[in-house]
Amino acid sequence: MANNNNKLRCRTVYAFAREMYPKTVKCDISYGTAGFRTRATDLEYVMYRMGLLAVLRARFKKAVIGVMITASHNPEPDNGVKLVDPMGEMLEQSWEKWATKIANVTDDKLENVIHDIIKECDIQNMNDRPEIVVGKDTRPSSPSLAKAVFDGVLAMGGKPIDYGIVTTPQLHYFVVCKNTNRAYGQPTEEGYYRKLTNAFNKVRGEKLNNGNYTNSILYDGANGVGAKKVKYLKEGLAGSLLIDMYNDEIIGSGKLNYLCGADFVKTQQAFPTGLPRTPNTRCCSVDGDADRLVYYYLDESGKFHLMDGDRIATLIAGYLKEILEKTGMAQKLKLGLVQTAYANGASTDYITNKLQVPVACVPTGVKWLHHKALEYDIGVYFEANGHGTVVFNAEAKEKLRNAFQLNNLTREQKDATSRLINIIDIINETVGDAISDMLLVETILHAKGWDITQWEAAYADLPNRLLKVTVQDRTVISTTDAERKCSTPVGLQEEIDKIVAKYSKGRSFVRPSGTEDVVRIYAEAATRQDCDKLASEVAKIVHELAGGTGSPPEISE
Repeated sequence: MANNNNKLRCRTVYAFAREMYPKTVKCDISYGTAGFRTRATDLEYVMYRMGLLAVLRARFKKAVIGVMITASHNPEPDNGVKLVDPMGEMLEQSWEKWATKIANVTDDKLENVIHDIIKECDIQNMNDRPEIVVGKDTRPSSPSLAKAVFDGVLAMGGKPIDYGIVTTPQLHYFVVCKNTNRAYGQPTEEGYYRKLTNAFNKVRGEKLNNGNYTNSILYDGANGVGAKKVKYLKEGLAGSLLIDMYNDEIIGSGKLNYLCGADFVKTQQAFPTGLPRTPNTRCCSVDGDADRLVYYYLDESGKFHLMDGDRIATLIAGYLKEILEKTGMAQKLKLGLVQTAYANGASTDYITNKLQVPVACVPTGVKWLHHKALEYDIGVYFEANGHGTVVFNAEAKEKLRNAFQLNNLTREQKDATSRLINIIDIINETVGDAISDMLLVETILHAKGWDITQWEAAYADLPNRLLKVTVQDRTVISTTDAERKCSTPVGLQEEIDKIVAKYSKGRSFVRPSGTEDVVRIYAEAATRQDCDKLASEVAKIVHELAGGTGSPPEISE
């Protein structure tokens, strides 16, 4: 009977693919850190197939799997999809190959790939009906693409759970809540807001302002889901944090991520449109799916100042070290910070020598940061773009809870332990979450009594520059040492080292793009002039030795 059901299901899968979701795009698409991401008009068949794959993954893991429809900081005409694993992680890397294969196979071979997955992964429970939770962002293309995912889930015999329009971090949160039998929290939007705001209000107490800190902030919602959802957050905060919202035109405005949002602010090093330009006022921006966060302000002369992921990471790591020392458990719990090669060298120096917190460097991509952070009892990780969080392992949480029950703690130790336990609930540990991270930053600034200029004064960033060189084939570049060294082409790294050695505090690395035939170049040095010269020289040698096309990039004044 089971075999007959499987045959019937496979016929249904093929019928849907042929009649409703035929593969219409000839070029292949690759599943990467961000899942699949391209023009929305090219994605219906991919969405259907990801619904199929999500059910297979759920049966393999015997758990709830998530599907998020979003293109994050991309322009509004784009869209994308990614799968969320049982504990809120990105899809396991070994299954990325299956995602790529099932997305690119021709319609008539789709059943064969499904059979290959079932056989290679030894999936036995093909009659189970696992839950697949599905969320989408505010793009006009998302509803039709969500339907394609639902049809894929149903064709493979799964049960789609529609969460509607949610942030990417919220969907990760729902997956973990369901797979931990609600131990992590209630798998509802109300449960998400309640968990974060209750913990935030407990830690803040009745003293809304402290020192130079004031409890108001200007919030750029990127005209996306982050604008929609922070309105509900404000209700739970009940005035403990005053959020003035801007760029909150949501569905169909055509303004998603346009001249605003975290990616625009970070890459353009510029103030977003729509916000009042009031000097020394604390501002923050999220991106289109609300998993990135950056802070910034304008000084009295109108100069722009950015607090990116590096600044957020150092603020959090420094504060967690302070509070750990007050609990008396600093020697029992290992705190660490994880960065990528794109982290500003000044931040790494500050963390290592001033804060004296261990630092690890991993390749670009949140999945690498998250996995490395799990090696610590308390792991802080952020990309420079503002995507990151803090993870606490189960033993660390248990040690804190047990310590709080002891009668021999001093008042300071007791208060600090209680505070840290509550801070854990402010944090969405499953993935970088702009809303959760904002509450954490506000908690720390309030505790320190700092305004945004005091936060920035902790250290001075080294001038840095990002360039890209177009090449015939990006695969000629391969890297090692967390993407900080080139292994091919032969001789390129030696030439880069010679160039870097000429500049004070010089550092530069190159890495191939994951999606297009370009090589990305990062450079930093003690002065802006030296930084630009360094970047230009490295770009020229990459163009020469890696098969550059056209002219090497030039830096305009």
